[in-house]
Amino acid sequence: MRVVVVGGGLAGLSTAVALGSEGHEVTVLEARPHLGGRATSYPLNNAEDESTTIDNCQHVLLRCCTNLIDFYSRLGVENRIHFYRDFYWIEPGGRTSIMRRGALPAPFHFTGSFAKLRFLSLSDKFAVANGLLAVRYEYGKRADLDRISMLDWLREKKQTPRAIERFWRQVLVSAISEDLERMAAAHGLQVFALGFLSKADAYEMGVPAVPLAQLYSEEGWANYPTVSIEHRATARELCIEAGSAQGLVLQDGSERIAGAYVLAIPFERVNALAPGLHLDVSSFTHAPITGIHLWLDRSITDLPHATLLDRTIQWMFNKQDGRHIQLVVSASRTLTEMSRADVIELAMRELKEFFPRAADAKLERAHVVKEVRALLSAAPGMEEKRPGSITSARNVFLAGDWTRSGWPPIMEGAVRSGYLAAEAVTAFAGAPKKFLKPDLV
Repeated sequence: MRVVVVGGGLAGLSTAVALGSEGHEVTVLEARPHLGGRATSYPLNNAEDESTTIDNCQHVLLRCCTNLIDFYSRLGVENRIHFYRDFYWIEPGGRTSIMRRGALPAPFHFTGSFAKLRFLSLSDKFAVANGLLAVRYEYGKRADLDRISMLDWLREKKQTPRAIERFWRQVLVSAISEDLERMAAAHGLQVFALGFLSKADAYEMGVPAVPLAQLYSEEGWANYPTVSIEHRATARELCIEAGSAQGLVLQDGSERIAGAYVLAIPFERVNALAPGLHLDVSSFTHAPITGIHLWLDRSITDLPHATLLDRTIQWMFNKQDGRHIQLVVSASRTLTEMSRADVIELAMRELKEFFPRAADAKLERAHVVKEVRALLSAAPGMEEKRPGSITSARNVFLAGDWTRSGWPPIMEGAVRSGYLAAEAVTAFAGAPKKFLKPDLV
């Protein structure tokens, strides 16, 4: 079957990979000159530097992201993801704690290093341990987890204020890119159930060792000869008549005809492109992410990455020799209206609190990326409103991290949605196939 996929982000690309592996003729239409959507990289192309390529924002994964890892494997780039066993937690002043798995089997694999964490008191650790025990008992079993916030759940479990701020919030806001009070408890429990408690290595963090755009290069697509990708191809309208799409008109007036269409685009664009679907996304809102690139005149750290406690900046990633540092703030609503200069000043001020060598470092240049529409806010009550792959038009399907994939609206969710859309297309074609990989248990 000939299939047109609108959108070259992770959802659209995973749809194309899955269908291409079964020999379907797939055309991916991407409005921009590069693939990856929000998980991409691009050259700065400014007066300061015409050669440096940066990631749109730092994107990471855990080993529990089974479908994202499968997607990278299908493109032959899984060896370009570097997984780390050590998590570094740094307090203002520079005191560092390391969390890593030990010899005990899951879910007890963190026992040794967790006991040695210096940023939590003994009472904090007891609270966290009890909370993790509750996660094991309640995840997937308690019916109201999508209706309450993660903060409500933590207070119900009598978590200490320090445990909430320094452990639960630090992990979950970065993982889901939403504040605890705005995050459905179901998503928070899922992160810990699958990422921290399922298998001993499930928590290991994968960081791409190459610019993100290289993960979707032509080299990987060579194994899928029935998949073609058109860049700078902006879709204008999907014509739907009598419950079926008849054709897709592009901005330049040309038309694409196919047996099936997959819309792998942000939720705010669907009704403009396909008004005939009458999709209700009126209650959907965005959560922002801010990435800050700093180039310094000297190395300030030898750590590959670290989570920074008690301040606005949440994560530090060492991009090159401790001199090119990328800082990440998830759910960054406080930074959205700040000027570029103020964001950089804040970042440098906080960086010096964690890394003593930064005190004498000179900032050579900086770049701020504000993704105001980074992803769907994973709020309580949203799960039942997220649409599935199948639409009211029999040959039109949806993909995107905002659709109902069984995961929060993050990269793993995007790839899952692409695989689910591909499964729906193959069922529509009369030869159903399964692509979705099961979660770790």
